[in-house]
Amino acid sequence: MIAPVDRTPLPREFFDRPVLEVAPDLLGRVLVRTTPDGPIALRLTEVEAYDGPNDPGSHAYRGPTPRNSVMFGPPGHVYVYFTYGMWHCMNLVCGPEGVASGVLLRAGEIIEGTELARKRRISARNDKELAKGPARLATALGVDRALDGTDACAAGVLPITVLTGTPVSSEQVGTGPRTGVAGDGGVHPWRFWITNDPTVSPYRAHAPRRRST
Repeated sequence: MIAPVDRTPLPREFFDRPVLEVAPDLLGRVLVRTTPDGPIALRLTEVEAYDGPNDPGSHAYRGPTPRNSVMFGPPGHVYVYFTYGMWHCMNLVCGPEGVASGVLLRAGEIIEGTELARKRRISARNDKELAKGPARLATALGVDRALDGTDACAAGVLPITVLTGTPVSSEQVGTGPRTGVAGDGGVHPWRFWITNDPTVSPYRAHAPRRRST
């Protein structure tokens, strides 16, 4: 069962704020993924903010496309993208409709449904690694493009819900450059994490992909 935390779902108003307010405020919140095999709950420990038209590192920097259209919609929806031809990553849309910004969910601690997460992440060496990194997080929760556009703030039983959980104090929040972001967007200190939490992923600077010869 989930540890004693506030299980009240976060309202849409929580996400209808500037992304740099929402991102650190998501730390300690609990994301619940409801699947046919059972629920999985994850306490968020690491996130990154992406500020749309003001952010060269954002998928929405150059405007709407079929891929990023959810980011331009209402706050509180889920944006899922596929990367490197292998992995899915999950974001929560925030800010007013029409202004594309979102928070990438980078890491978390599985606090319910651990056995189900282990089956999906058989390469994890221990439970701290089950959702340590954005692709691992999405894999552990069973998130793919079919969930792109999911409303996490609607009423009823949802595939994805974000609970109030136990938010952390500002003294517990670390901040620094985002992982793997190149160019002008690489300098923004828009990665936020719970300090000293063992589920937080290691920072890696951008490394250009080499072309095969």
